Amino acid sequence: MKTQLRNTTAPRILRTTALAAFLTTHITAAIAQRPTPPTRDPHTSGYVAATELPDGAIPSPHADGNFILGPTHTPAPETSPQPNVPQGNIYEFTMSSADSKLYPGIARDPGTFGTPDPKDPAKLIVTTSRPAPYTRHVAVYVPQQYVPGTTAPFIVGADGPDSTLFTTINNLIAQHRIPVMIAISIGNGSGDAQGSERGLEYDTMSGRYAEFVETEVLPLVEKQYHVKLTKDPDGRATMGGSSGGSCALIMAWYRPELYHRVLTYSATYINQQWPSNPDTPHGAWEFHEHLIPNTPPKPIRIWMEVGDRDLFNPNIMRDDMHDWVLANERMAKVLAARGYHYQFVFAKDAGHVDHAVKQQTLPEALEYLWQGYPITKSKN
Repeated sequence: MKTQLRNTTAPRILRTTALAAFLTTHITAAIAQRPTPPTRDPHTSGYVAATELPDGAIPSPHADGNFILGPTHTPAPETSPQPNVPQGNIYEFTMSSADSKLYPGIARDPGTFGTPDPKDPAKLIVTTSRPAPYTRHVAVYVPQQYVPGTTAPFIVGADGPDSTLFTTINNLIAQHRIPVMIAISIGNGSGDAQGSERGLEYDTMSGRYAEFVETEVLPLVEKQYHVKLTKDPDGRATMGGSSGGSCALIMAWYRPELYHRVLTYSATYINQQWPSNPDTPHGAWEFHEHLIPNTPPKPIRIWMEVGDRDLFNPNIMRDDMHDWVLANERMAKVLAARGYHYQFVFAKDAGHVDHAVKQQTLPEALEYLWQGYPITKSKN
């Protein structure tokens, strides 16, 4: 296990550039195999009624409900390092699948996907998934304002490390807009969708990933970096984009005694669970189809976003449960019907987990997420 410490102002240009090039190459290749998503109109019949904001404006962090962003996505200043702001520290370490009791590792053979079950188009048959080791990276942000020995709230993020999250939190703490909090950004176990380690972790409708974080990640963070993480679910948040977004809600839904706050970009609230589970046969589509409408409201506060060019039917399944825009619209509708505190943002001129939209909205999203939690001091 490797650990290193650096200040948030340390040079990261080479690493960031290399990572961006890698992601661009692989994401472009993946998207090239998908149909081009249509541009959706937020006023489409059946979509939720929403307040259309002036171009460049974002919602108030105190407002529940549905909002439409214009096509201009200017980065919020809080997403970039600011002068005269106390700089927290970022610690990094790696985790090996050999040390995990919950996720020993799987992978799908390169160039393979799966075939729809001829008896049920909502099920995908994957025969090329096999045991495989992985190494994941974890990054931990500890604010300079943290007092050693005190209990701190925290956020767990998927698909890490996430430098934008760390920088934004750093600035918002200094502005007293969110509590003094720790951020834990966890890399996935590799791959994507059915048959992959990432898909198993993020798309499975159960409390297993939350248990993994609770028993295998958080104890390492506390021990190695001498921090104390709150046990109060109101002081714990989850965050992610795409399948990482559905995972964020899955963690809170199945383990509400652990997490009450959820932030998602282009969440995969669609049918992507594998292996199939008869209790939730449609995967995360079940959230808006059955689970939220038919379950007493849980103490979850959620901020979520989708883009007008978000994903639509990107694979060989034709089950009518692979439309990211429709899935998020349906989520907003059922959350409102059940009385949840939520804010839903529909972004124009935006793709899947759109980076420009994230830079524009993340500060407001985090401030909305932490409404009601004490800002001036940590909660014990």
